[in-house]
Amino acid sequence: MSQYSGKIVFYEGKCFTGRKLEICSDCDNFQDRGFMNRVNSVRVESGAYICYDHPDFKGQQYILEHGEYPEFQRWNAHNDHMGSCRPIRMHGEHYRMELFEGDNFSGQCVELCDDCPFLQARGLTNNCINSLKVYGDGAWVLYEEPNYRGRMYIVERGNYCNHMEWQAENPNIKSVRRVANYF
Repeated sequence: MSQYSGKIVFYEGKCFTGRKLEICSDCDNFQDRGFMNRVNSVRVESGAYICYDHPDFKGQQYILEHGEYPEFQRWNAHNDHMGSCRPIRMHGEHYRMELFEGDNFSGQCVELCDDCPFLQARGLTNNCINSLKVYGDGAWVLYEEPNYRGRMYIVERGNYCNHMEWQAENPNIKSVRRVANYF
């Protein structure tokens, strides 16, 4: 099943109050739609979205899956800044990823087909993931801390030769999970 779009609604106030902005596709700058970069609550009616705290798909990434987020802390944000978003390209339910400790798919490799709350338990000798390959249908969320905590990065099908290609400041990745809640 192909799931390329969805619907997300941003609200300036907490608990779905104040001005709202409805989005069904990529939006590179909320201000271009007459909406300031203050978002205090979100409803994801369908799909799953990568949201960024700056315009042009830059800055801190947040994943918002189907559901309600009555305040910004619910999507692990430290403030109410949000400037752009895009739907995650979901293709189906087959997940597979290879994580490499070195750049350009070198060094120790771990293959995953399901969520992993602590990558080092899978045999990685250090905390660094410098490149990866995402196969199959689904998207993944990479976390800097164990148990799906800390800064997050979303990767979709494709090859990532180094950590900067998924917009990470460093290669520290300690847990990963599949994006599964998108209906």
